[in-house]
Amino acid sequence: MSNSSTAPPTIPHTVWLARGRHVGSQDAAGVVRRQLQRLKDREVIDDHMEPDEDQGHDPRELVFEARWRVEGTVTVRARLTLPALPEPGSPAAPASTDGREWILVAEAEQVWDPRWPSPATVFWPEDADTGWDHAPVPGLRFGEVNPLPSDEKDLRRLFRSCALAGWSIHVVVHEAMTPDAQGRLPLARLLPASLRHCVVEHRATPDQLRSVNWALLREFDFQVPRGGAVVLPTNPAAPGYDVRDFSVRSVFLDGSEPTELVDVLCRYAASARPLPEGGAEAVTALREQWSLMTLEEELARERRLVAMYAEALEAMTKSRDLYRESADRANEALAALRESGGAIVPGESPSSAGSPFQRTFGRLRDVTKALRPATPPADVDRVDPPHDGDRSADER
Repeated sequence: MSNSSTAPPTIPHTVWLARGRHVGSQDAAGVVRRQLQRLKDREVIDDHMEPDEDQGHDPRELVFEARWRVEGTVTVRARLTLPALPEPGSPAAPASTDGREWILVAEAEQVWDPRWPSPATVFWPEDADTGWDHAPVPGLRFGEVNPLPSDEKDLRRLFRSCALAGWSIHVVVHEAMTPDAQGRLPLARLLPASLRHCVVEHRATPDQLRSVNWALLREFDFQVPRGGAVVLPTNPAAPGYDVRDFSVRSVFLDGSEPTELVDVLCRYAASARPLPEGGAEAVTALREQWSLMTLEEELARERRLVAMYAEALEAMTKSRDLYRESADRANEALAALRESGGAIVPGESPSSAGSPFQRTFGRLRDVTKALRPATPPADVDRVDPPHDGDRSADER
């Protein structure tokens, strides 16, 4: 685990974000387009679009925007990105089974409520055969029971990867005894809608408790209770993470709602979690490159731009006037100096303290002082030259 003393930026409480992979046989972009249009036709969402390349994103990646309302009045804006694929044959090119990566960020006008619909189901159909619900860590899926490997080294490697992939919430559940058919079903179906595509459920069989706790101790310095569950921290861990706050002593795998576990997962999702790698850029892109605006929003944006340009123009005009005034005063002083015809001897002051030359020269001096940057006084003691009376007889 990282021991950095610098607190990483956290996920805003108005933001929902997820990352995954689409490994289905269908084209990922085509699946998204059909899903968005289907929901638009059913008036589930207000609108959607694909921003032009000149909106600031990489022309090699695909971007989809959608907006909808929850609770009737709260607007949600969401942006799904399909990052650019590496060139075929390059070292970074994924294997054919890796599929297409996707990044989804949504933001509401108020604090996100986990009971709201999942933004993932706005862009992706809930059909399990589509193959979009694979987690970033290979071999894991959202909404499914993910069995833990039996080898202890593989366990440590998996837990380490889950901690580094901070886009998802990973929870380890231990079966106190072999569950029945109801208990073998994934717990995701019992979670609030917005958590179903954020949580990755790892399931440990009854005889895996010792090896799982061995790996957890070495990676995180804690254990999972027998028959209970624990939420894994990220790397770096959130400053306020305490395993006692995010663990459950008992999880009943009998098909009933795991109320205590749901409460723990909701509290963890609402806590100050660090933004994962690439998360800050995704949130910034949603906020600053947003294109799907209503007419009122476009007018408001143009008014803000006009006000910003007006402020900048006013500042430039003031600066120009100040420099023009300074130049005029300098020209007056130079003209007065020429008119004096050299009558002013260095070291002597003009005969009249109120002469036009002296007044003009004084203005020039004040302007020069105002324009000159202030310099700190030198830390050197002043040494007065010796008076004649102080010199020795030999020096005289």
